[in-house]
Amino acid sequence: MRGLLPQRRPERQRGLHLWPIRRVLVLAFAAAGVAAAAVFFIGWKLLGVQGLASEQRIGSRTLFDLAKLSFGVVAGAGALVALVVAYRRQKVGEDAVEREKTRLHNERFTHAVDQLGNESEAVQLGAVHALAGLADDAPTRDLRQTCIDVLCAYLRLPYTAEADLPEGDAQARHAYLALREVRHTVIRLIRNHLRLAPEHPRSWQGHQFDFTAVTFDGGDLSGAVFSGGTVNFFGAEFSGGTVNFSGAEFSGGKVIFRNAKISGGLVNFYGAIFSGTRVDFCDAKVPRGKVTFRNATISGGVVEFRNAELSGGAISFRGVEISAGRVNFSGAVFIGGMVDFRGAKFAGGTVNFSGVKFSGKVDFSDAEISASKVTFVGAEISAGRVNFRGAGFIGGTVDFRGAGFTGGTVNFSGARFAGGTIDLSMASGVPPTGLIPEHRGPLPAGLTLPPDWYPTEA
Repeated sequence: MRGLLPQRRPERQRGLHLWPIRRVLVLAFAAAGVAAAAVFFIGWKLLGVQGLASEQRIGSRTLFDLAKLSFGVVAGAGALVALVVAYRRQKVGEDAVEREKTRLHNERFTHAVDQLGNESEAVQLGAVHALAGLADDAPTRDLRQTCIDVLCAYLRLPYTAEADLPEGDAQARHAYLALREVRHTVIRLIRNHLRLAPEHPRSWQGHQFDFTAVTFDGGDLSGAVFSGGTVNFFGAEFSGGTVNFSGAEFSGGKVIFRNAKISGGLVNFYGAIFSGTRVDFCDAKVPRGKVTFRNATISGGVVEFRNAELSGGAISFRGVEISAGRVNFSGAVFIGGMVDFRGAKFAGGTVNFSGVKFSGKVDFSDAEISASKVTFVGAEISAGRVNFRGAGFIGGTVDFRGAGFTGGTVNFSGARFAGGTIDLSMASGVPPTGLIPEHRGPLPAGLTLPPDWYPTEA
């Protein structure tokens, strides 16, 4: 276990770096002298003093005042020395307390890691809670990150999914279920801490979470707030169950699913809010499972599926509201499966299918495009189906320039044109269904077709 845990970064040299006492005293006296001179000068100016009267003799009262002034200067100097020494003593004491806290934290950390490597899943479960508590009590942000790194490293350990268990082996299944409980507890604790407000002393928002190549067969991150830091699912495999991001809020940082494989189960972003985060599914593969953003709100974030391969699964944006930001499928390959935008509302932002090769299904049925841009520039539709049936084009642009309709079906039947722009001016191949009016009537406003597709007068 220890060999697989992340190496702790060498921390910056801790402890006090105090100047020599002699230098500090010299500087303190110099500062005090400058301050006294400044106050004297300001008082002199405010009182409008023209000069000092010279005296050949002084009385006993004046002599007594001079003596008191001398003793006052000496007392002030002593008080200044005492103040400097007391301050340094206080700083040394505070530093000793911090060192003691760090020492105790390190002892508890070592013990918890030893327990995490225990063969008993029950002991591991206790170690997981202990590490979460250590992260909450960590005296520095770096030490908290170290605890989080260990929890994430535990999830990266080799793991056999349920589908790969030997058939009929009850003992292996019991061990799997016990280990699965420990792993899901780690995910749940991360979620609970990401739900806390950033100012909460136990909030983990803004920290790094490394789930690289982790095998997920479920896990609940619903309601988590990703407002900073990076959550990395690079190369992760979702082989069953539901990894749940429903109701999560993405307002900063970055969530990486690049090269992920969704081979079963569901990655669920139902009702999530994206206002400033990049969610990166570039080069991901979805042969069977499903990724859903149903009823999510995208008002400034970026959801990237660039160069992804959808060969049988489904990606759902059904009912999503896009007012800004971008959903990008450019360069993706659709060998099967479905991308679902049914009932979506496009009030801003961009949905990009540029250069995509279609042999699956993309469905915009009953969607409403009022301001966004949906682009299929250079797309190749050789099979499958792209469906705008019943969609409302109130504004915005749907751009098919340079697209090739060499097979499959593109359907605009029942679409409503009320101000939007549908540009197929440089498209080639077979005209989509439902665009050219019956009886060679005039084209709807905003629709542009290639010259050889235009209806001609009878």
